[in-house]
Amino acid sequence: MNGAESLVRTLVAGGVNVCFTNPGTSEMHFVAALDRVEGMRCVLGLFEGVVTGAADGYFRMKGTPASTLLHLGPGLANGLANLHNAKKAASGIVNIVGQHAGYHIEYNAPLTSDIEGLARPMSNWVRTSPDAKSVARDGAAAIAAASGASPQIATLILPADTAWNEADGIAEVPAPSQRAGYSTEAVDAAARVLRGGERTLLLMTGNALTEKGLALAQQIAGKTGCAVMGQTYNARMARGQGRFAIERVPYVVAQALPVLKEFRHIVLVEANDPVAFFAYPDKPSLLKPEGCEVHRMTEGGDNSVAALEALASAVGARPADAKPQKTMELTKPTGALTHEAIAMAIAMAIPENAIVVDESITTGRGFFPPTAAAAPHDWLQNMGGSIGFSTPVATGAAVACPDRKVICMVGDGSAMYTLQSLWTQARENLDVVTIVFANRMYQILRGEFDGVGAGEPGRRAQDMLSIDRPALDWVSLAKGMGVPGRAVESADDFNKALAEANAEKGPRLIEVRM
Repeated sequence: MNGAESLVRTLVAGGVNVCFTNPGTSEMHFVAALDRVEGMRCVLGLFEGVVTGAADGYFRMKGTPASTLLHLGPGLANGLANLHNAKKAASGIVNIVGQHAGYHIEYNAPLTSDIEGLARPMSNWVRTSPDAKSVARDGAAAIAAASGASPQIATLILPADTAWNEADGIAEVPAPSQRAGYSTEAVDAAARVLRGGERTLLLMTGNALTEKGLALAQQIAGKTGCAVMGQTYNARMARGQGRFAIERVPYVVAQALPVLKEFRHIVLVEANDPVAFFAYPDKPSLLKPEGCEVHRMTEGGDNSVAALEALASAVGARPADAKPQKTMELTKPTGALTHEAIAMAIAMAIPENAIVVDESITTGRGFFPPTAAAAPHDWLQNMGGSIGFSTPVATGAAVACPDRKVICMVGDGSAMYTLQSLWTQARENLDVVTIVFANRMYQILRGEFDGVGAGEPGRRAQDMLSIDRPALDWVSLAKGMGVPGRAVESADDFNKALAEANAEKGPRLIEVRM
């Protein structure tokens, strides 16, 4: 077998059985190997940002890495934004990038570039296979890096001649060096803080936001009187009826400061010190109040659920300590499509065990209170802030969990970045409902214009913030990608469209005209 086949067989043997791909000439031997090896599902994306984002969504829901296949440096460059988002979300990905044959690089052909240099900022692990007999071993090392206690973006660069030359066979994936644990000293320190009686916040993200982690936090809060919040953005959060509903640190600095000002201590459970998303004139970067002490209990890669169990035991918290919580009463909205009506309609429409991918940016800032009363679901957000994340992540989540409905909420500006996701959803018949909030502008930027004190936007500035003239026709765009779509302009129409989309399997798009 050649190097490419040895790699594909190593991937399958190592539990990597999905490849999101957009290949080129240098990857053709890998593509050919996919025909000879059983057990690998290949999912084509028409843009590399769809490929990398789908791999992110797959990991978030499956917990094991998928592979990508990208074409040389420019292909990798096209996928970097969503690799950035995936890295911030601590998603594991075996990111395979083709390269020219080693002997060809010196001739500086048009697609020649510094692939390792491009990969390093958005990867945790980077390696170029030196020869065909190394490919399988390097692939196994990439799987191990992407699958460990601290999952990583592992970028493996595959020169074309290492793919077509003769190889030895498959390689065994090394066992993880250690299992996820936690610091007992950090748990003891957190317990002392909670017993101290001063106002304390448990700030959580990552594995702490599973249903079990949240239930433990609810017990700890009931016993000690501490508050519990999530980061502004989180890779995955268990939400809905029967689960502990927590708020997040607000995005807007002027809203976050009064929320946090009362706390004398913040205990970090995988989370980071709360900071502003951007710098603003005359506003702080750090959102915690002056004099507030920050204590790290766990970090990414730790077993935060076990740490929360230990913390509950240390403070004497039990299930009976969990205080009942009030959730918003859900009523079907009618009339105009206000932000409140949209939020209520979505909350009522979320099916049992759905996956909600949220890139609703401005429209969705009020979605959390009503959706806490929705049917149990998982909520995925953009950890890295680079827009165009949601439709690819929804695509990968649907591949990972074909038995679960995926609801993707996205603004029209963000959706245009990775529109090609719809085509992949159609080709693979993925059960994704994409809701596009069509306000015909980068609404977030209009708010940021004010936030940074740039004054009142004139005509040219307004043109940089709006996406009308011409208005985007999302129903036609969806149809062109093979996805049935409809537009709604009232709450009643929206209710009906959601019900119809939930009743059918396969991709659907709803354009919410605002």
